Amino acid sequence: MILKGDLMKTIRTSIIGFGAVGQGVAEVLLQKEKYLKNIGLDIKVVAIADSKGAALDPDGLDLLKVLSQKRARGKSKDKGTVGSEKLTGLEIIKNIDHELVIETTPTDIETGGVGLVNMRAAFEHGRDVVTSNKGPLALKYRELSGIASENGSRFKFEATVGGAMPIINLIRDVLAGNDIISIEGILNGTCNYILTRMMEEQASYEQMLAESQELNIAETDPTYDVEGIDVACKLVILANSIFGMDANYKDVDVTGITKITPESLMLAQDDGYVVKLIGEVKKDLIRVGPRLVPVGNPLAVGGTLNVASIQTDLAGTVTITGRGAGSIETASAIISDIIAIYR
Repeated sequence: MILKGDLMKTIRTSIIGFGAVGQGVAEVLLQKEKYLKNIGLDIKVVAIADSKGAALDPDGLDLLKVLSQKRARGKSKDKGTVGSEKLTGLEIIKNIDHELVIETTPTDIETGGVGLVNMRAAFEHGRDVVTSNKGPLALKYRELSGIASENGSRFKFEATVGGAMPIINLIRDVLAGNDIISIEGILNGTCNYILTRMMEEQASYEQMLAESQELNIAETDPTYDVEGIDVACKLVILANSIFGMDANYKDVDVTGITKITPESLMLAQDDGYVVKLIGEVKKDLIRVGPRLVPVGNPLAVGGTLNVASIQTDLAGTVTITGRGAGSIETASAIISDIIAIYR
């Protein structure tokens, strides 16, 4: 039964960044509208912005219409403009009355990019933020958390680390009361796919990178993934949010997968091991690099799967596996964060 009256909470929302993840959020809000209302949440998207324009409606945008227009324009000279309004995401955050900013602009680990500017402005205007954008958190987590706290804003970012695979909320909520000793695992599905296929086909890194790009698993420029940068950013977020550190990307010992050969994978297999790109964080260590993992170990997952093993003092070792990428998968983490804030 859909709740009515005082039991229904309306959350006026903006989606800033309307690429794959932002569109995934809109799709999931449409799919889960009835469920959300059943638990007392009316998520009303009043503004959506991409890099070239915006769509606005104080009574709530028709998300299906906006998605259709975005995709139609993406095939035309308009290059996917989301709407005819000339407002930027920052102007929407500052000037449009709403409670929640869903920040899904592209990651920039050098400066934090527009995402950092957007998050600062959202908190300064007392808005809550849910984000999938790793860059600002990898660079300025402590600052952002401080501004949020000062302004009474909520700040959730599960989607920045494990995508659909919950790590941060699992630790903070389900494992509350446990001391976290370490977190290690595979946090990049692209690298895991390439290494898995190299072993299966006894093929070179270059061949399997090309295959992953053809399948849209790897980006056209795969540097962030294959050099370990993406995992390093995720480890920094875990280090700061779970272990209370004040780390940044430069504090991570980083090695990628570009130098791994089929021969080394076969030698490892002969000895009962697989080679995986493993990220690890604990109070005195943050590192990512290729490691030998015994076949049959919970960390020895294949394909595009992610996995995280969390060592605790009370619950022992808790291991979770799931998909860490994909627009709908990432959107699932964003929706989970929204429910956690407002339910």
